[in-house]
Amino acid sequence: MTLRTSLSSAGSKLSALRVPLNLAMIVAFVSAAILSAVAAYFSSLAVERASAAAVRDALDDKKMAWVEVYAEGLNVFLTGIAPQESDRFIALSVAGSVVDSARVIDNMDVQASVALAAPKFSIEILRNDSGVSLIGLVPEENNRQVILRRMRSLAGDDEKLSDFMEVAAHPVPTGWNQALGFAIEALEDLPRAKVSVESGAVTITAMAESPEDKIRLENRISSRTPAGVSLDISISSPLPVITPFTLRAKLEDDEFQFDSCSADTTAARDEILAAASAAGLSGEAECQIGLGVPTPRWSEAAKVSIAALKGLGGGSVTISDADISLVSAPNMDGARFDRVVAQAKKDLPDVFTLHATLPIIEDGETQIPEFSATLSPEGLVQLRGKLGTDLSRTTIRSYAQARFGSDSIYDATRLAEALPIGWANRVMAGLDALSELHNGAMNVTPDLIEISGQSGRQDAGTRVSQVLALKLGDGAQFDLRVTYNEALNPLASLPTPAECIADIQATQADGKIVFEPGKGALDSSAGPILDQIAEILKACSGIRLQIQGHTDSQGRESMNQALSQNRAQSVLAALRERRVLTGNFEAVGYGESQPIADNETEEGREANRRIEFVLLAEEEVSEAEVATDAEGSDTAETEEEETENVEN
Repeated sequence: MTLRTSLSSAGSKLSALRVPLNLAMIVAFVSAAILSAVAAYFSSLAVERASAAAVRDALDDKKMAWVEVYAEGLNVFLTGIAPQESDRFIALSVAGSVVDSARVIDNMDVQASVALAAPKFSIEILRNDSGVSLIGLVPEENNRQVILRRMRSLAGDDEKLSDFMEVAAHPVPTGWNQALGFAIEALEDLPRAKVSVESGAVTITAMAESPEDKIRLENRISSRTPAGVSLDISISSPLPVITPFTLRAKLEDDEFQFDSCSADTTAARDEILAAASAAGLSGEAECQIGLGVPTPRWSEAAKVSIAALKGLGGGSVTISDADISLVSAPNMDGARFDRVVAQAKKDLPDVFTLHATLPIIEDGETQIPEFSATLSPEGLVQLRGKLGTDLSRTTIRSYAQARFGSDSIYDATRLAEALPIGWANRVMAGLDALSELHNGAMNVTPDLIEISGQSGRQDAGTRVSQVLALKLGDGAQFDLRVTYNEALNPLASLPTPAECIADIQATQADGKIVFEPGKGALDSSAGPILDQIAEILKACSGIRLQIQGHTDSQGRESMNQALSQNRAQSVLAALRERRVLTGNFEAVGYGESQPIADNETEEGREANRRIEFVLLAEEEVSEAEVATDAEGSDTAETEEEETENVEN
């Protein structure tokens, strides 16, 4: 009993001691956990700082200061704005070389790149007998369809149209539509051409049928160049066939002058002109390049002949194909003449033959027979001089009538005896030469034919020389004084479109186109003014013109619009009746929408009731076409309406 009691008492004591012991253990575990957490925190913080610092140092070594670095736990975050995408990848690579790349988190952005510049749009159009080909870059699909539609009409067949154009989705640059519209319009006049188009610039290289066609095309295309478009145009014409191949020059008082000059190449022309300058030629001279040269050594013969003329000190030299006629000044020193002629014969190429003449004029020589003709600017011809028989007189008069018109001849010739053989032939040759001029005079003697006058052709002197050389044969002597007058050239003097409009405005300033009150019919007083305007427009063929009708503000707006349209149409019809080509004209009524004066006064209303003639720029046409194609399904209807406007 006592033992059990003792054991129970001991157990109670042990239980009392066990409770504090358990509490102590719990406290110990909690304390250890806290200490571990604190240690782990500071350890991870140390790792974060070390990782971030190491990555930062590596990036600084690569001069990538734009990257910001921070760490959270084991992960390293990269932020910032990379200048380029490649810089972003380099930063990731550098950080991945310091810490595990799986720990690198990319929060970087790339700097927004500058918008790509629009490409340089250009198109090259080639047109010849085989068709039309296009190559280049155009700004939009719609623009491409406009070009193809216009080119199909030029090619005439889809199989003759080659399209190598590409399209870029960029806005239409400034000046593109103007240049493109103008280039396509110009190409319609050029069956053999290369046209290059850029924004605001057009380059044209083309072939014309003749020198006259070349001048016409250059004037026509240049005059239609829109404002803001630069034009570089080069039109060539086929080399003419020169028959006979002729050169004629004279030297008087140390002054050298060409009556005509022909060459087969540019190099030959330059050599001939250089020899002429050495002989006393002052200023510029024309030397026509053409086909038909009798020998490739033509320029060599020309230089020898010009040097011989200079050696004689005066006279003339004529080369017709391979025949050379050298005539000295009268009564020159015979020994000098023989020396110069001998040297020339020695230096000439073998194919050429030289005929040299030293004129001797005796004192008291009798009067030589003459025949003269004058051609006035109005086309009237007076014939004076000696003819041998009535038959010769009738023949010469008929010949002149055939050349100049039957009503243009005044015959004051007279009969004479003992005229040289072939006299009538010399007179007819002179008349042929005179017919090449606009106005001038001809004088025929047994030894010399003199032709002087003006022409609107730059090659008139050459043409006259060819006629005389062909008609008179080898060794013929003639003297030419033919000058080019640009005012007589109908192509060079064509007015520009702006000049045409200025002339029309000046005509309208002197008188107004009047209509019947409240109607679209022209008043009878408008006839003379329209006659003058019609004559102006006949000289301005090819221009694009809008005839604008305007009214005052009296009445309903819709009625004024219809009235202005009718009046514009009446003017267009009146011009057509006066045989003006109106295919490029359109009549448009603007009603009361564009007043130029105050509609509150009678004077203002009178000023607003008017007809205006306005040039249509090429850009208006091309932009209208672009808009037409943009309508999609409405394209056909729009084209029909445009056709009706042109026809009206």
